[in-house]
Amino acid sequence: MIFDPPLAQGTLVRRYKRFMADIITADGEALTLHCPNTGSMKHCAEPGATVLYSDSGNPKRKYRHTWEAVQVAHGYWAGVNTGRTNALVAEAIAAGQVPELVADGLRREVTWGDSRFDLALGGDSPHTWIEVKNVTLGPGPEQADDGVIRFPDAVTERGQKHLRTLMQVVASGGRAVLFFCVQHTGARAAGAAADIDPRYAALLREAQQSGVEILAWRTRISPQQFALEQPLPLVWD
Repeated sequence: MIFDPPLAQGTLVRRYKRFMADIITADGEALTLHCPNTGSMKHCAEPGATVLYSDSGNPKRKYRHTWEAVQVAHGYWAGVNTGRTNALVAEAIAAGQVPELVADGLRREVTWGDSRFDLALGGDSPHTWIEVKNVTLGPGPEQADDGVIRFPDAVTERGQKHLRTLMQVVASGGRAVLFFCVQHTGARAAGAAADIDPRYAALLREAQQSGVEILAWRTRISPQQFALEQPLPLVWD
């Protein structure tokens, strides 16, 4: 995912009303960004943090600029635009970068029963169903840098439902994959945030034991490009 022109830089003033953020640009101007992230953005929305943002170039948009990434504790970058996540994973699969997932009829937003998965492989007759999660919850500034980036950053009943549906896919004879797209440059491992959502953590382990495959990849983040960089191990503490 290449940015041309490169992302611009500013300083976060505040995130508010869930989908808005005020910043001060590098030129000292006040600017309101669209914030495409429905999560709590824990540790990713601290006033004074350096942000990267894109310009749609569309003057008809009420907020033509979009918040893409933020510098978090310990000097790392986290990608906060969840609208990029599926595209990052699809791009990597299509490029043959993920050995476990061969780009055989890759499709996006595919229905299974009364559910919808982010990606599927197999064209009109899917055989692999993939749910993608954007993972950004790293240690805060007062915590040790253990390199473990976790999901979720708030209780997620929707995420719990996705795990149950992935297990249903396996039970019906299909292949189900949960893909943690870890948009955090300090990531050395990924895992569940059991202290935030213990039910999700328990379901994640149950899903793995039921045959759901869990993959995690770290994302490279720069003003010029976002791209999946390398696979990560999972931790189960």
